[in-house]
Amino acid sequence: MKILVVDDEQDVQALFLQKFRREIRDQKVEFAFAFNGVEALAYLGTHHHETVLILSDINMPGMSGLELLKEIKQHPIPPPPPVVMMITAYGDEENFSQAMKLGADDFLTKPLDFTQLKEKLKLA
Repeated sequence: MKILVVDDEQDVQALFLQKFRREIRDQKVEFAFAFNGVEALAYLGTHHHETVLILSDINMPGMSGLELLKEIKQHPIPPPPPVVMMITAYGDEENFSQAMKLGADDFLTKPLDFTQLKEKLKLA
């Protein structure tokens, strides 16, 4: 399973690679990282056929995660569109409602519970 993680915090990459080291080693999951919405769209433009899941932070400079979600859902690229899970430090109802209206498949709050995430991904 190829997962694109989109977050402006650079340390997220090391955290995901550490938390999923066993799944990466067993080739159950592979990660790509983008540090803003524009980078994510560029990556999807050339790797859309590989990406199964997008985990995107909501609050990022430039293109927010919600703007990225809207772009992905309004202009899907075949094959079937990836699952999009939104991640935010703010678990407020407004962000949740807006993400779901835009077509998010799930909503997670920071700090991430990696055990729960692995269960959702059917990796636990």
